[in-house]
Amino acid sequence: MLDAGCGDGRNLVFFLRHGFECHAVDSEPAAIDRIRAVAARLAPDLPAANFAVAELDRLPHPDASMDAVVCCAVLHFADDASHFARMITEVWRVLAPGGLLFARLASTIGLEAAIGPAGRQARLPDGSDRYVVDEATLLGWTGRLGGRLADPIKTTNVQGRRAMTTWCVLKQ
Repeated sequence: MLDAGCGDGRNLVFFLRHGFECHAVDSEPAAIDRIRAVAARLAPDLPAANFAVAELDRLPHPDASMDAVVCCAVLHFADDASHFARMITEVWRVLAPGGLLFARLASTIGLEAAIGPAGRQARLPDGSDRYVVDEATLLGWTGRLGGRLADPIKTTNVQGRRAMTTWCVLKQ
């Protein structure tokens, strides 16, 4: 499994403890140093090379090499629609047929009046700037990728300050 944009590695701990072959990328070298240290402690047989500094739109993994890709709170750092498309296309490229993409990202769902239209960088009520999507965007990408939803799209409204949407897609 690949944690695409692993940050501090919070999503990897479970997988490392349970013997999964884990890989991770992050654009921040310090994040990769931290996850390498965690992996060395929890799964000492995993090579340090499984954890690499990389951008989401240029992953260092072969096509169809991952059974699962977790991309949690990363896609909303896209600069624009083109960058978002490159990131989605790239994580999909490394996902094997039958694999699962689990993504959590900022959306306009439930906060349309406060945020405005999706498909762009927007200032959220919490003061952060994020690339935001909506249900139509995610369903459109599901179809464009030739995937199918593993679970309905779900959104958590965080006290009217931001909306975080979970998008789970199976690769056919």
